[in-house]
Amino acid sequence: MVIDSLIVMYVIVLHSVVPVRTEPREGAEQDTQLLFGEICAVTETLPRWYKIRNLSDGSEGYVDAIMVTPLSDEEYAGYSESLSKSQARVMLPMTYAVSENNGQTIPLTLGTLLPAYHDGQFEVLGVKFRIDSAAVAEQPLPLNQNTLMQVLRFMLNTPYLWGGKNAMGMDCSGLTQTVMSLFGIKLPRNASQQVKCGEQVHSLQYAKAGDLVFFDHADPNCEGTFPHNCNGDTRITHVGLLLDNERVIHCSGRVKIERIDERGIFSAERNGYTHHLAAIKRNM
Repeated sequence: MVIDSLIVMYVIVLHSVVPVRTEPREGAEQDTQLLFGEICAVTETLPRWYKIRNLSDGSEGYVDAIMVTPLSDEEYAGYSESLSKSQARVMLPMTYAVSENNGQTIPLTLGTLLPAYHDGQFEVLGVKFRIDSAAVAEQPLPLNQNTLMQVLRFMLNTPYLWGGKNAMGMDCSGLTQTVMSLFGIKLPRNASQQVKCGEQVHSLQYAKAGDLVFFDHADPNCEGTFPHNCNGDTRITHVGLLLDNERVIHCSGRVKIERIDERGIFSAERNGYTHHLAAIKRNM
């Protein structure tokens, strides 16, 4: 196997969730998370810490070295091949897998990819796990309002957590990335990256369930509607998922459903607009 000269080694995540930090220290900000079974390239080794690049979405940062497991060249080649062939993912906010090796359980969260999955079993590095088949989407789900609500109804009220992408806490782009993975749509990690994907939809009138909606710093209460930017900051700072052309589900404080129009998101709780609509993108 030929390894990029910038890659020191490959590692795998064997914990439910692993924090990725902006700096190699425990008190540093969490920028994103790794889910069970994901593999990363280590690009730098430090005392106790690895600088990594997540091979599934390209996100980078620092992880505590004890939270990941090094792979041999043979393990990396075999496991990455099994990942590339798998489409089965956890479709519930959380479920449990049981190791047939020692009987221990591990919680798995929404969007976790299950390699070599078949009939309630999957395999990681030669270890077989049992899982409730009702918690698994074996193939990408059809993207429509019914299936979106089937997945998202269990995510409602999940608290906001910067860098989070699991049912105990997630940010806005963590929600869209993990949910869209169940529909076979691969998105980068951050909203500013996700807005570059897919085809532009020019009006909410033509939008449909599953379209991503993006928001910037402009004042949503200013005069004018989408795509007028009110001379504001057009950097993308927030993303949500449309349920139809009048409702959006997004994570702001918590995962919730709110009203949307050409101006932006209207919050009944605050009795006013909270996010200015900047773009609508379709990834189907």
